[in-house]
Amino acid sequence: MRRFVIKGNICYSKSINELCITENGYVVCEDGICAGVYKELPECYGIFPFYDYTNHIIIPGFTDLHVHAPQYPFRGLGMDLELIGWLNTHTFAEEAKYSDIEYARKSYDIFVEDLVNSATTRACIFGTIHTQATTLLMEKLESSGIKAYVGKVNMDRNSPLYLQEKSAGQAFEDTEKWITRSLNYENVKPILTPRFIPTCSDGLMEKLSILQKKYHLPVQSHLSENTGEIKWVKELCPDTSFYGEAYSKYGMFGNEYPAIMAHCVHSGGDETSLMKKQNVFIAHCPESNTNLSSGIAPVRAYLELGIKTGLGSDIAAGSSLSIFKAMAMAIQCSKLRWRLQDQSLAPLGISEAFYMATKGGGEFFGKAGSFEEGYEFDAVIIDDSTIKHPQKLNARERLERLVYLAEDKNIVAKFVNGKKLFEKTAHS
Repeated sequence: MRRFVIKGNICYSKSINELCITENGYVVCEDGICAGVYKELPECYGIFPFYDYTNHIIIPGFTDLHVHAPQYPFRGLGMDLELIGWLNTHTFAEEAKYSDIEYARKSYDIFVEDLVNSATTRACIFGTIHTQATTLLMEKLESSGIKAYVGKVNMDRNSPLYLQEKSAGQAFEDTEKWITRSLNYENVKPILTPRFIPTCSDGLMEKLSILQKKYHLPVQSHLSENTGEIKWVKELCPDTSFYGEAYSKYGMFGNEYPAIMAHCVHSGGDETSLMKKQNVFIAHCPESNTNLSSGIAPVRAYLELGIKTGLGSDIAAGSSLSIFKAMAMAIQCSKLRWRLQDQSLAPLGISEAFYMATKGGGEFFGKAGSFEEGYEFDAVIIDDSTIKHPQKLNARERLERLVYLAEDKNIVAKFVNGKKLFEKTAHS
């Protein structure tokens, strides 16, 4: 059933600064697409099935633009290390375990179950180099109803031998076989995933570029996360003037094929200009950048320049799948940056953070992340009545409180593209 009406406190973004709230209004789903938000329900929709969530908070589903599914088991560990040490000490050892398909099955069962029960409806997800395990992850996500891009990771240098492609040619063959098996899912699509430039040789990048053009694939990777990493890339790629060029010279930096670059903490003016020109998406991961001591990305500047920007949980450098938490940390980190580093960039507020979590990141999937007419209908219904308080709060104040309290556990129903994933209490 993909034609229905939901009643409740409807909250959604039209733009970065325009947070729209209709208290105890109606949002209409017709054939999986939003048909509008109304204070009074038009008579023509009176025959539609009706979900009465009066006084609940209704939001579009969140988009997680950057998450590493195989890292979920060790979230909250190794947070006393910086990026490269953390990768070598924890990440690579954990990801190697996914050569064992039974381990992968147990881990991905947990990850997918928790993702379904979060406020996230769409995600861009890293797997590992293992094609069988990555295919298993895609199958589980497909069955769950979550919309996702999933990538088989590619890496052939500067990592343990047990977690490297045998050669650029073998990586090409394995990745192409995985791509062709991944093209017929309804909810899940493949995304080309070179881990990051330090672990990808020129030969591998050339091979991946061929696959990108042949199958018209988007790409996801990491960019300018850590100062040591940036220096390393310059040594590895002396023919480039900035990190982003190491992707761009292979056609993996936006333009014809969409690209997500995670972090962009230390992107300079030339790199930023190229991201804007070529419509690269930035996945801002504030908790990860804090935990690994990478720094604070100038997100306000990216938004004001019109660069497409969303949020990422970045498990496991981030500790939680909650995009509510990512929103709160984005605001808090921007305040610290403003106070301690650059007072020309005002801190983010709730409107900007909510926009990035919904419409900003959702744009990578097309028209997603809003209740504006014509958008794919993703909705999360939250019962915040368990949060006790003596004062009267309006819907905007209640939404703000949900952001800072990261109350994913209060979700009572979830819809993706007009399909109900679950409902904890009957309201229809």
